[in-house]
Amino acid sequence: MSGHSKWNNIKNKKEKTDAQKAKIFTKIGKEIAICVRDGGGDPNTNGKLRDLIAKAKANNVPNDNIERAIKKATGADAVQYEEITYEGYGPSGVAVIVEAATDSRNRTASDVRHYFDKYGGNLGSNGCVSYMFEDKGVIILLREDNEGVDEDQLMEDALEAGAEDFSSDEETFEITTEPSDVYAIKEALEAKGYKVESAEEDKIPNTYVTLESEDDIKNMNLLIEHLEESDDVQEIYHNWENCD
Repeated sequence: MSGHSKWNNIKNKKEKTDAQKAKIFTKIGKEIAICVRDGGGDPNTNGKLRDLIAKAKANNVPNDNIERAIKKATGADAVQYEEITYEGYGPSGVAVIVEAATDSRNRTASDVRHYFDKYGGNLGSNGCVSYMFEDKGVIILLREDNEGVDEDQLMEDALEAGAEDFSSDEETFEITTEPSDVYAIKEALEAKGYKVESAEEDKIPNTYVTLESEDDIKNMNLLIEHLEESDDVQEIYHNWENCD
């Protein structure tokens, strides 16, 4: 996935309406709950939690909400979310992976299947499309936030920190890593004075599908839109090349 495409996805998330922002807050709260369950509630020892807090702040989640989410996740009555991955096809064979965190497997499965069926796709079995994607870490830096940065030096610093690849366009620098290295490399770059816009684990398609039909494009947009609006859905990955 190109840096331009990745940055567009980030911008789209940031330009949501207030109602959609509330859903983003809910999803980040679930991420925090799962992260605390797996690694503890201390951001000093849980690097992923530290990055989730940064992500929450970047999405304008108030500090009180963040602290409440961490406290709630460490309590005896914490909601136990189940992480589930769904795989399927959108219009004209676009590969789609949906990652969910839910307290009701039946509700989530029913909703996800409904959206696939309604918008010209079909839900498949586990493994039907995941082989088309590669797990990677992706770090995005904006040129406007890193004025005067020497691109060759940034690339050298990223590679020395353990990055696999580096690319750039007119707006962004994109650094690709192993998924498990993304947070450590982000911290190493920030320690050198770079401003990181986002750092997250991602699924990069090996091949892409271009949609030609206006109906297919409309339905694919609607499928993504409705999945994004679901409180149970955490992440959506696809290999639609034309998505802005």
